[in-house]
Amino acid sequence: MNINSLRKKHPQFVYKEYRYKVSDKDLIVSFVFEISPSIRFTPKVTIKNIKRKNGIDNLVFHLGLIEMLSYWKATCSPEIVIEAGSLSKEQVKWWHDLIIKGMGQFFYENKINFKQPDFLKISCPQAKTVPLKLVLRKRTLIPVGDGKDSLTTLEIFRKHKKPFNCFCLSPTAITKKIIKKVGSKTPIIVSRKIDKKLLALNQAGYLNGHTPFSAYLAFLSVLCAVIFDYKHIAFSNERSANEGNTEYLGETINHQYSKTFSFEKKFRSYSRKHLVNNIEYFSFLRPLYEIQIANIFAGFPQYFSLFLSCNEARKTDSGRKKTINKWCGNCSKCLFVFAILYPFVPQKEIINIFGKNLFTDKKLLPIMRELIEADKVKPLECVGTKKESLLAFHLSWKKQKEKELPFLLDYFAKNILTKQHNLDKQTKIMLNSWNKQNNLPLEFIKLLKLTKKLNQV
Repeated sequence: MNINSLRKKHPQFVYKEYRYKVSDKDLIVSFVFEISPSIRFTPKVTIKNIKRKNGIDNLVFHLGLIEMLSYWKATCSPEIVIEAGSLSKEQVKWWHDLIIKGMGQFFYENKINFKQPDFLKISCPQAKTVPLKLVLRKRTLIPVGDGKDSLTTLEIFRKHKKPFNCFCLSPTAITKKIIKKVGSKTPIIVSRKIDKKLLALNQAGYLNGHTPFSAYLAFLSVLCAVIFDYKHIAFSNERSANEGNTEYLGETINHQYSKTFSFEKKFRSYSRKHLVNNIEYFSFLRPLYEIQIANIFAGFPQYFSLFLSCNEARKTDSGRKKTINKWCGNCSKCLFVFAILYPFVPQKEIINIFGKNLFTDKKLLPIMRELIEADKVKPLECVGTKKESLLAFHLSWKKQKEKELPFLLDYFAKNILTKQHNLDKQTKIMLNSWNKQNNLPLEFIKLLKLTKKLNQV
């Protein structure tokens, strides 16, 4: 459907209310959103086996604020009306900034002019939020997915006997195996139920696309940290996330915006002022590039058969198809992960992980060029920087150069490598780099530096 007709037909999106109750030790949260004139959504979130529920009202309200973006995007209504609670002018400005930057990919892919006058107005009662003041236990909550990054964080904490627990949103069968493997006996499990009316609207031609999912996890993790008594929240977002993918209407579009250091700083400040005054939210892997994390992860072969970073594996096309739950071998995420692991993992083992040697697949040439070449749009996926993709292929070529080169590495050698200089030096610098722009507490800096030192090249 046409964006202008949708905005005209649906001028307001209203966050009506939130409710929560405890049933059989589970906290059940529901939200009510309405799109004028007559669309109503009631999504739900369930947090299993809660420890406390006192003082969480404002945190639940905020979870609704980030939840609403998944529903607002269907129409991009020009006004968001918040009736469920109050925000200060400063908070309204913060949320406006998150929507514009966090929904950048959505605007780009749907060709939406988010810079037009009066594109978005947020209306709500004005009041300053007072953060919770709590004394929380000095232990760490680690959000866990199926990828190598959170697995790397988990294994480092487990190996060094640091107190931690796994936090999982709608865990897959793979996530459950990972939790068991790392020895987390009482993980914090959350389920999220999307209102089926949203899927029906998507199938009817209403707008769909990317939302800042890591921002959603940030708000949800703070709620869980309070409920279960954790002072530290350690995400596994890396330095590479800071690089954008392309530009649109003069602004940087970054698929990973809510994984960036910029968002991390903004969220830490917002959380301390308006949510909880003393929770430490940070990314444990922020000082490192993806290729450095791959080097560390290569030392954990016990997880090779478990992890799955391919997002195509779980796509349902708004409910039209079933998930495949394995590496597809055809997308940018598969090729990138294959390339950064290849230099550090025995060839037989990496082929076992992916089911084939992706470097032999001629169909992946356009993706390889998008990952590396400066004049092409970087794939809108959780992939590393252009430079580290270049260096990953360089290291992979070096590993194979005395043998017959597979198609992609042969192309790389003849058409890309010949235009580069000092790649050995650049590789050494990147593999041994440390980004000082991070929010790691001192004890975690020491822990990660110790791990990194053991994997220096």
